[in-house]
Amino acid sequence: MKRILVGLFMLAAALTAWAQSPGDKLGAGDAVHITVFQQADLTTDARISDRGTVTMPLVGEVKVAGLSQTEAGARVATALKDGKFLKNPQVSLTLTTVRSRQVNVMGLVARPGRYALDEQSSQLSDVLAAAGGIAAGGDSVITLVRDGQSTKVPVLAKGVYLKNGDTIQVERAPVFYIYGEVTRSGSYPLVPNMTVMQAIAAGGGITPRGSERRVKLRRPAGDGKFIETDIGLQETLKADDVVYVKEALF
Repeated sequence: MKRILVGLFMLAAALTAWAQSPGDKLGAGDAVHITVFQQADLTTDARISDRGTVTMPLVGEVKVAGLSQTEAGARVATALKDGKFLKNPQVSLTLTTVRSRQVNVMGLVARPGRYALDEQSSQLSDVLAAAGGIAAGGDSVITLVRDGQSTKVPVLAKGVYLKNGDTIQVERAPVFYIYGEVTRSGSYPLVPNMTVMQAIAAGGGITPRGSERRVKLRRPAGDGKFIETDIGLQETLKADDVVYVKEALF
């Protein structure tokens, strides 16, 4: 009977290890539940300290940070055995709350900062929601920085799982500016492949005094300078372009 119980205990520990992603390691701030087979008085719920340790009855502090759940359970078992408290301890350690795996959220969100990842909130959409969502003027495509590599990801993309150390950067959404003889001057969101004609339409169209043949473009050239050129209605705009519709010549 005892052998069967030990076997079931070890099977449960193995299933716990399988459920944990291979790359997941314990870290400071994580909460764990430690069970020692047939030693109910040694069952412990603990949070990993800044030193990377948990405190166990009899053996005191045991370093578990940087280990998987299975490895940490084995480390606790070794401490109990080396201390001659138990002859052959069977230890299961399970992660109950994740706080060591965090991501940075920066830029145009309601609440920039660091956010913890766990099994329920490890997707991009979950973290952005925790950060209060995209702020006014924020882009619908974010920059995800992982291991020094940047990737553009749509905010509404599904199944985008984050990893410890990721950085989410929400930039200002691209805009263009339109002035002169249009109904509604101002700045407007720039959509991909937007033409001058579409930009004029966004501005309410040309006034009776304006001319579609007299449209100027001012495009940033760096160092605070602009390049001004004539532009056709079917040409494509870029971020921060300034479209100016001039009066018609009579």
